[in-house]
Amino acid sequence: MDPVIYLELLKKTILDLHRAGITEYQPAKTGKKIALFVKPFLNLIQSMEKRKLVICEKVKSSVEDRLNGRDWPLHADTMIGYKRLSNVQECVNAVITNNIEGDLIETGVWRGGTVIFMRGILKAYNVTDRIVWVADSFAGLPRPSPDKYKADKGDMLHTYEELKVSLDIVKENFRKYDLLDDQVKFLKGWFKDTLPVAPIKKLAVLRLDGDMYESTMDSLTNLYPKLSVGGYIIIDDFGPLEGCRKAVEDYREEMGIRDKIIPIDKDGVYWQKTG
Repeated sequence: MDPVIYLELLKKTILDLHRAGITEYQPAKTGKKIALFVKPFLNLIQSMEKRKLVICEKVKSSVEDRLNGRDWPLHADTMIGYKRLSNVQECVNAVITNNIEGDLIETGVWRGGTVIFMRGILKAYNVTDRIVWVADSFAGLPRPSPDKYKADKGDMLHTYEELKVSLDIVKENFRKYDLLDDQVKFLKGWFKDTLPVAPIKKLAVLRLDGDMYESTMDSLTNLYPKLSVGGYIIIDDFGPLEGCRKAVEDYREEMGIRDKIIPIDKDGVYWQKTG
């Protein structure tokens, strides 16, 4: 198959774009909480569970939201949307074409869709000398440390169960696309523990999706020096999350980085390292 056609199909499948805009159903999150206070409802739920039934709620996404990464999809393997996924494709294509040395990494992978797509790009162009690094706690986000990182004070992302995706699930997601092989390496744990000792020599594409100031700064401090000149750094939540944005701004100021920040959409940005 033509690489361009393959990658377009892979991208849309990872995004579950063919189901965007239709009504789907998921187990209702409030059912059991309500049941604690309403005994007849509790009896109903217990009766349904015995029959292997659950109360569900309607969920309807939109194509526009999926393209722009504005929803938390039920089935897609990434929530970054078509535009940001296409940006990853452009950056990886550029480093391949221009022979920029280094591997590819994402720090904060959720269900793994973006790193799966990175591996798919390498496979499409028969690139066998680069590794895709998959860095995540695989247990959600860390509790904030406001004494050390004031920008993370009050951050509640560590309470989001939807962000806790296990290593086994991410590996299985790679496997279902037939993209789990020796060119995929996993770094499990908090970034402050894994990134300083990660056996990474050079990077060509560095994608950060750590959401918080601490996670973003840990990624920048430990990995940006390994990014080759001519390589790309992508920041997923520069727009909506103040902690992430401040970490990037502080690091750029401290290191004297003047490379132009280029917007991808309302959320993501990137720049090419020139020195």
